[in-house]
Amino acid sequence: MKKTIIIAALAFAVSSGAAFAQQPQLPQVAPEKVTEAVRATFSKAPAEWRQRVELDETQRICTDKRNQVSAQEAEAIQKRESQNVVFPKDGNLLGDWKKGFQVANVGTGGQFSDKPGGRVGGNCYACHEMAPSEVSYGTLGPSLKGYGKLKEYSQEAMREAWRKIYNSQAVFACSNMPRFGSKKILSEEQMKDVMAYLFSKDSPVNKE
Repeated sequence: MKKTIIIAALAFAVSSGAAFAQQPQLPQVAPEKVTEAVRATFSKAPAEWRQRVELDETQRICTDKRNQVSAQEAEAIQKRESQNVVFPKDGNLLGDWKKGFQVANVGTGGQFSDKPGGRVGGNCYACHEMAPSEVSYGTLGPSLKGYGKLKEYSQEAMREAWRKIYNSQAVFACSNMPRFGSKKILSEEQMKDVMAYLFSKDSPVNKE
């Protein structure tokens, strides 16, 4: 009986392997064709947006390597992007956590179809869990629940968080997180407010 089961299992494995081997290969598309198609999609967009279609050096290498860059390449990316990180001149990293809550929950802005002067947000909940009271959030990024408390509200942790929000590539090469500061998605004031939402002891993020 056991021999019959083993033989049947082997036969299934062989047949499955053969079936897998017979699967058609996906067609390979030349990178220049992809670039051409993307450019055509945004052909009617404003000039600023057409420029955004062109990948910068970091985007290009992360795209070409499918985010699987070597340690040397990652180091080069982080070093290059770190040069774009700017800290507030007044030295203050924290704003109003209540405004930061609004920034974290607003998902509008940053699209060429948006009206000028409209609300722009960070859409943080699309990727992160933040306040414990929230019941809907994304999981692409790590949970930030209790973030300030876990970091002991240290100045060093605040500066590192600012770096990550301002330019995530300066901290983690090929990060999926937008470069909110260096790409001017959020203003300095908005970033300070988000920082306060993460680090203020009165923020819901740091309440059980």
